[in-house]
Amino acid sequence: MDNRTFRDAGGTPGGLGHFVLGFVMTCIGGYLLVNQVVVVGGFWNFYGENTFGITLLPMLFGIGLIFWRGRSILGWVLTIVGALFILAGIFANLHIFFRPLSLFNTMVMLVLFVGGLGLIARGVQSHHRQPGE
Repeated sequence: MDNRTFRDAGGTPGGLGHFVLGFVMTCIGGYLLVNQVVVVGGFWNFYGENTFGITLLPMLFGIGLIFWRGRSILGWVLTIVGALFILAGIFANLHIFFRPLSLFNTMVMLVLFVGGLGLIARGVQSHHRQPGE
């Protein structure tokens, strides 16, 4: 096994400083970027207004079949499909907004995030060591 030092990153010689700085920059930029996102739930619409109850029927029927006969394949399929349908409906009714910001703040967040990703990529690349190291 090669003689590795504390400066190794990603199994390659050198680059730990670039990797750590990039990781910190990416975390700060990502936090600032995600902090500006607002997520709001909307009303459940499935072929009409306020029809959430109708989407529960397949899952409830499947649960009933599972309690009646635990090995019922139809019961398990209805339960899983009903749960996935409800989960998809929840995600489909989310409204995601980006808060208004100044161009400077947006650029700072994006430069921190993308610049950090670039430094992480640079940190995991092999760095050629000087002859004396």
